[in-house]
Amino acid sequence: MPKKIIVIGAGPGGLTSAMLLASKGYEVDVFEKQGFVGGRTSGFTLDEFTFDLGPTFLSMPYILEEIFELAGRKLEDYIELREIDPMYELIFSDLSFFPTRNQVEMKEQIEQLFPGNGEGYIRFMKETDKKMNALLPVLQNQHRSLFDYLRLRALKALPHLSLGQSLYEVLSNYFTDERLKLAFTFQSKYLGMSPWECPGAFSILSFMEHKYGVYHPIGGMHKIPEAMANVVKEYGGRIHLGSGVKRLLLEGRTVVGVELENHEKVYADEVIINADFAHAMSTFVEEQPLKLYSKEKLLKKDYSCSTFMMYVGLDKRYDLPHHTIIFSDDYEKNVKEITKTKELSADPSIYIQNASVSDPTLAPEGSSGLYILAPVPNNFSEIDWEMHKEDFRELVLSQIESRTEFKNLRKHIKVERMLTPRNWESDYFVYKGATFNLAHHLRQMMYFRPHNKFQELNHCWLVGGGTHPGSGLPTIFESGRITTNGIVESHLKKRGVR
Repeated sequence: MPKKIIVIGAGPGGLTSAMLLASKGYEVDVFEKQGFVGGRTSGFTLDEFTFDLGPTFLSMPYILEEIFELAGRKLEDYIELREIDPMYELIFSDLSFFPTRNQVEMKEQIEQLFPGNGEGYIRFMKETDKKMNALLPVLQNQHRSLFDYLRLRALKALPHLSLGQSLYEVLSNYFTDERLKLAFTFQSKYLGMSPWECPGAFSILSFMEHKYGVYHPIGGMHKIPEAMANVVKEYGGRIHLGSGVKRLLLEGRTVVGVELENHEKVYADEVIINADFAHAMSTFVEEQPLKLYSKEKLLKKDYSCSTFMMYVGLDKRYDLPHHTIIFSDDYEKNVKEITKTKELSADPSIYIQNASVSDPTLAPEGSSGLYILAPVPNNFSEIDWEMHKEDFRELVLSQIESRTEFKNLRKHIKVERMLTPRNWESDYFVYKGATFNLAHHLRQMMYFRPHNKFQELNHCWLVGGGTHPGSGLPTIFESGRITTNGIVESHLKKRGVR
């Protein structure tokens, strides 16, 4: 009889494990509270406009290709990827910068805009390539014991962790111009962190983009989890939409299944949790209280920032870059407001995705659909978003109209949706609206992050941004692969197979 697996949540991490396990002959049931797959990587439509809810591009596509190959499938049979190059427009108060992964062109552009920094860029790419190669084995394996740090792969990675240095400090070793440093450290926002606090090891984030490029799936990022769900079903797996989990079924500290919100009980040999980690631990465990991750201790953990979102359909086509980032005039102050003082900034940094310029399937002809994101404090701030959201919306639109070529947006808005940190928490079950999950300080990484084989409950596994290796789609895919390998290995050991 095949082993039975329950996956809670149809986000990219859960679907990675589901498709890999289903392809290996496991009996897989995925229970998703929402009426769609993808979680924060889902999509939606407003009239004739299509938007991604969360992530807006794919980096390191070879990882996703490997996942599909392991499941006996080819990614290209399901998804068409289009590289975006230049990768984005970065707008500072006095100049715009168009980073490309063409290293010759990139060095020339840097020398033109930031004289004397071209060699620093070449050195950054060479040295961070070595760092990436050293860190990947650590990121692609479980951390079950502190003794894992004595393994050869960890010892080899140790010199590359930039211990004691922040991301900003690491980039200061390569660049002298403050704007250029920000151009290679803003990626810490993908983790919801400040570059002045984010560990220096995460210089690999900007390297990943500059080395491997950024890609847009035709139809939107949500096509990725939809493709994964199709593979799960092709192998006989079942995906139950609109089927939320109420609690884990426990026998002592062993998980034996789940009780659904409709009170149905479903049993399995292993349970994989892809729901937001802190939300799951404070919601699904009603007996046998947790020790490391009790409700009280979860409140004391460090969490990422949140995001204020606008999805806007316009009756005008804007032939402007696919990705645009507007930097606050005082970026360090803006970041402190988001992560430290937890207040709304009067000068927010803003990200704009104008995907319909590259993908005409997303908007009617002659129109544009804009995805607009401003990083803001999470809900530990206790900001009253019902009171402030309209004013903040006006501020964001004013910043865009004054600092970019997206002029006169207001008079072209045809459809619109807003999403605040409160919506992230209430509508998408993201703990405290922290859209990038637990913060990625060294004290909350690797062994010190919730383990893929959850250390508090037996036959319970984790995937997604709340476990190792962390947030961001490539690492979330890896979490699914790590958990799958762990489950398969545990079953082989029980059968006496090495």
